[in-house]
Amino acid sequence: MPIPSPGIPLLFGEAGNPVVVVVHDMYGRLPGLTSYAEALASRGFRVSVPDLYDGVCTVDEDAALELMGRLEIGTALAEIDDSIAGAQATGDERVGLVGFSVGGWLSLLHAQAGAVDAVVAYYASLAAADHGVIPCPVLLQWAETDTWDAGEEPGPFVERLQDHGTPVTEHHYVGTVHSFANSSLPDAINARAAGLAFARTAVFLEKYLVD
Repeated sequence: MPIPSPGIPLLFGEAGNPVVVVVHDMYGRLPGLTSYAEALASRGFRVSVPDLYDGVCTVDEDAALELMGRLEIGTALAEIDDSIAGAQATGDERVGLVGFSVGGWLSLLHAQAGAVDAVVAYYASLAAADHGVIPCPVLLQWAETDTWDAGEEPGPFVERLQDHGTPVTEHHYVGTVHSFANSSLPDAINARAAGLAFARTAVFLEKYLVD
């Protein structure tokens, strides 16, 4: 299905506030991300939500897997860079990333470059082959039931973060599955866990991005 403002990051919150880039999951920039971004903006952030699928999204898992399979990683990371630069143009240099599923994987990859101050990944990790040093604090939000095709199970990933000296916080949400925070997916959403995860995300970002 088509989305508004295809290929253009959506911006929320006051110019000059610390920047948070919210990176969508494999389903694309579904409408639920607007509510999430507005809620973050209400906590004092300038929020940018890029569109990595150039104007489309879906709620169908097979279609989402096809879209994700066509994603070019270098281009996606460059689009995150562009979102950061566009939101930073108003002044504040502090930056956080929040990513969901493949967006979390991309956020963790991007954070290895040292250009952000904090990163939050929902149901996402990095495999050993992709994992370098992440020099900023990391918050990991895990579903109780998940599969690990691209990344790696929580234990080894967290151990590597700790071995590298990365400040890491993790939370596991009982009774949840992958995509539990995607309000556009009624079969996956767990409203209670999603609300708690959002609150923890906001507090984490405030700690590292707000004076």
